[in-house]
Amino acid sequence: MKTTGALLWEPGTNSGWSVEDIEIDAPKRREVMVKLAASGVCHSDQHLDDGVIPLPWAPVLGGHEGAGVVTELGPEVEGLAVGDHVVLSFLPSCGKCTMCVSGRSNMCELGAGVLAGYAPDGTHRVHAGDKGVGCMSFLGTFSPYVCAPVDATIKIDKDIPLDKAALIGCGVPTGWGSSMYAADMQLGDTVVIVGIGGVGINAVQGARMKGAGRIVAVDPVPFKQEQAQAFGATHAVGSYEEAATLVAQLTNGQGADRVIITVGVAHGNLLNPAQEMTRRGGVIVLTSAAPILQRDVEFDLFTFAMSGKRLQGSLYGTTNSRNDVPLLCELYRSGQLMLDELVTRTYALDDINQAFADMQEGRNLRGVIMYDD
Repeated sequence: MKTTGALLWEPGTNSGWSVEDIEIDAPKRREVMVKLAASGVCHSDQHLDDGVIPLPWAPVLGGHEGAGVVTELGPEVEGLAVGDHVVLSFLPSCGKCTMCVSGRSNMCELGAGVLAGYAPDGTHRVHAGDKGVGCMSFLGTFSPYVCAPVDATIKIDKDIPLDKAALIGCGVPTGWGSSMYAADMQLGDTVVIVGIGGVGINAVQGARMKGAGRIVAVDPVPFKQEQAQAFGATHAVGSYEEAATLVAQLTNGQGADRVIITVGVAHGNLLNPAQEMTRRGGVIVLTSAAPILQRDVEFDLFTFAMSGKRLQGSLYGTTNSRNDVPLLCELYRSGQLMLDELVTRTYALDDINQAFADMQEGRNLRGVIMYDD
């Protein structure tokens, strides 16, 4: 199939995305072709361009957050049919590996290869001229069509709008699950969420659904502070310092029960202010991606250990996509999960560099690339 896609030819150089002709092979064993309705614009793809996530190969077809309609089945595909509506999960879950069968499908062993530059079988599905193209997360949703592994393809009901369902492939469950699962949140907790982008805003939603008593959103952008309160935050401030003062007032100096870090890039100086704001026995959740080569972290280990706090990493919000993607659709259908309001602006694929610029400048909760019907 000949189509177009947004490629990076020089990852890590901030050179931007090039929209050009590509060719996608027919689906092979346990793969399906999906015609996309939309793709979310996520910080993780920006990290391929700016080098926070370094890639030793190129070119890469970006995009890992999308939803659409199955148009073709490869061999040995079960449980899906042409015409099915699906959400593409940025991390696959095979259902058979140790992690999957122990209930931690967000850590599926297949996920170790999502940045390898090949399909799971070690070959390319996408080509640009005579070059094989690696796809972000085995997907590459910055193209109207995706040849996707069935392990990353989740069927949803047809009444869920696909342009909104696209967000359930990454940003929504990553933030929502950070509150619902990773933080071990309890009814009435005081929760601080640091960074209100496409992930943090959904951590706000998760904290609201989990029954947090006070939700403090921290972001320097006034627009995002306003949006956080619209999505359920009880307070919104612009800095760690303001948050620390507010939390001390709200908790009689005891500290927050949970602090969740969802900033665009987690640098080593972010952790200690979070643990200083956390009460004895509380939980700090680190959901943000950090530079892969970063090793230096400022952290008061003595206080951390002596106060019995926990630092919890969270990949994909610690969700189980096979269970939680349909659940999130149901929460949207019942009016409990806000999806429509997440989409600040839509773009054509040709405007992808503007979409990333708007994300970088904090103008969007989520930008969405829309494809023609």
